[in-house]
Amino acid sequence: MMANDMEHDGQRAEAAAETDVKSEAHATETGEALASLITERDELKDRVLRTLAEMENLRRRTEREVADARTYAVTNFARDMLNAADNIRRALESVPADAVASAEGPLKALIDGIELTERDLAKTLERHGVKLIEPQGQRFDPNRHQAMFEVPNAEVPNGTVVQVMQSGYVIGDRVLRPALVGVAKGGPKASAANPADAA
Repeated sequence: MMANDMEHDGQRAEAAAETDVKSEAHATETGEALASLITERDELKDRVLRTLAEMENLRRRTEREVADARTYAVTNFARDMLNAADNIRRALESVPADAVASAEGPLKALIDGIELTERDLAKTLERHGVKLIEPQGQRFDPNRHQAMFEVPNAEVPNGTVVQVMQSGYVIGDRVLRPALVGVAKGGPKASAANPADAA
């Protein structure tokens, strides 16, 4: 009997040792599986965060593009309309001032109609974001003005716009058409004479 008990004890010890080995192997496998799952979770979390960031960037970019499209959608049409505005202005300027002052009847009605058309066109352009650049007396800005010639003039600061040949226009913050200007040459430096303009 004792031999049987010893045999059973030996079998139990072997079974216990085998169970310990199995438990250890199971614990190792579980640890590896857990580490693998944690790594996979971290990768998925990183992907989700990147996707959310990309979606937010896409949303912002789309909003900006929609706003730009609203602001600048009429650019080509407005540029074409500037020629009509220029022609109306030229028509008014071609009539001598004394003829305008003494105009009566149909001629007076025609001049008034052309002036009204010019004002309405300017209001319509402005309503759609197109604004007139009025550079007379301002410092020359190559981003908004196109210098056609220089005028020797010691009375105004060097680089000051002294003559406007053709009005310029902006739409939003973009130049639709630069103003064609004559710029003073020979006066004091604009930055010394107009510190506010230089700032």
